[in-house]
Amino acid sequence: MKQRYHNSPREVKQMTTDHLRENFLIPSLMQPDEIVVTYSHYDRVIIGGVVPVSKNIELPNYPELRANFFLERRELGIINVGGAGEIEVDGKTFSLEKQDCLYVGKGAHFVSFRSVNQDKPALFYLLSAPAHHEFPAALMKKEEAMPTKMGALETSNERTIYKYIHKDGLQSCQLVMGLTVLATGSVWNTMPAHTHDRRMEAYFYFDVPENQVVVHLMGEPQETRHLMVHNHQAILSPPWSIHAGCGTSNYAFIWGMAGENKDYSDMDPVKITELR
Repeated sequence: MKQRYHNSPREVKQMTTDHLRENFLIPSLMQPDEIVVTYSHYDRVIIGGVVPVSKNIELPNYPELRANFFLERRELGIINVGGAGEIEVDGKTFSLEKQDCLYVGKGAHFVSFRSVNQDKPALFYLLSAPAHHEFPAALMKKEEAMPTKMGALETSNERTIYKYIHKDGLQSCQLVMGLTVLATGSVWNTMPAHTHDRRMEAYFYFDVPENQVVVHLMGEPQETRHLMVHNHQAILSPPWSIHAGCGTSNYAFIWGMAGENKDYSDMDPVKITELR
């Protein structure tokens, strides 16, 4: 398990490109027949990827957690961005097609991942946060995720937002999770930008076409920085930072948050003209 630590706005102002990438970019999340996880000290979330190809992969425990099992004091959100897959949770099996979401609550002892077809393996994105209450494992299909059309082609941000784990959806202690799919011809996400000091956020970019890139914007609104992000890479976003991006093609991304509340609309807007 890799570790990522807090960075203040003052530190980030001085960072080189390499330092920004070392602290905020999580590359190569999806590795065949492996589970890859990173522990962030922003609200102590864990970000991971699982690609079961030729075998089932069990969610392991990690010594850094000082726990008897991974979900002893944690909850877990999972979204599949690949082929059809199955997840077993304490003897119960859930089937996930692309863009389906599974919530697994605190106290689940056994979690295992498999692909239905190894020629088109499932790609499971994981987001875990500390939890203080048990909620049952629950599946939400893409079609049930309150798909909402937003933006317009004229402003290059026509998109569909799917909400899975939030106060009016799958119940959790503090996780909020969903995804956004940009329409053909649209490239901007989360613009106008915002911050939310009460929650950190993580972005996981997927369906970024080969040889294309997303320019991810971060930093304080008046002190922005950028990172070049490719397919199946994730970004850690501190509570004080904006999180937006512009691609050389349309793409999709999973957004996930943890912190003070589960209110999706709790944000502090930033006018486009105020960005620096």
